[in-house]
Amino acid sequence: MRFTLRIWRQAQQETTGRFVDFAVEDIPAEMSLLELLDSINRGLILESADPVAFDHDCREGICGMCSLVINGRPHGPGAGTTTCQLYMRSFADGETIVVEPFRADAFPVVKDLIVDRSAFDRIIAAGGYVTVTTGQTPEANDILVAKENAEEAMDAAACIGCGACVAACKNASAMLFVAAKVSHLSLLPQGQPEKSRRVLTMVREMDQSGFGNCSNEAECEAVCPKEISIGHIARMNRQYLFAMLLSGERS
Repeated sequence: MRFTLRIWRQAQQETTGRFVDFAVEDIPAEMSLLELLDSINRGLILESADPVAFDHDCREGICGMCSLVINGRPHGPGAGTTTCQLYMRSFADGETIVVEPFRADAFPVVKDLIVDRSAFDRIIAAGGYVTVTTGQTPEANDILVAKENAEEAMDAAACIGCGACVAACKNASAMLFVAAKVSHLSLLPQGQPEKSRRVLTMVREMDQSGFGNCSNEAECEAVCPKEISIGHIARMNRQYLFAMLLSGERS
């Protein structure tokens, strides 16, 4: 197979970026897009040129690092997959594939295809910890959890923090990410003591980081590699309003 990869190149945040075309041939259909970027970089290094900077780690759809927009869609055309799980058989022979970084004010470009997603780390840190007694591992049946709550909590906990939801949203909203993190603890008994404080501090940090608000158009759910439901956003909004009433704060 042969392709033209139109890749965004930008030396740093303060400089102007541009698309650069790379023509590649004899590409196996089973090669992943990240492996193709590796191949392009090997050629650039041999030519003493600057390789394309992009994020990656596990390449197993778990770490959330491989955050790219491919042909206008975060993580590319596949549903329920990350960029590292995108194979060249997903594209037509001879196709031009546009590869660019996530576009959001809260995700400034570091270099080429790498963006700074430390805003997500700050939101997680703002959520704090759960109150648990340390010591010997408790008996599994000491704290009973309803099956539907356990399953929904696990669905929310599947979020890998990749940022695709932000990249897909016209408002660059992080509501799906924050809602997933709020839900997976608030649905379990261990997360109850800090539930109200947690949702207030995480939403406050999200707003201060420059993310937009949710307008309920579900682009985030459509591109989420873990297919997390926007129903979690509704739960977070309810918890947020209740926490505001308890605290006496105003939004």
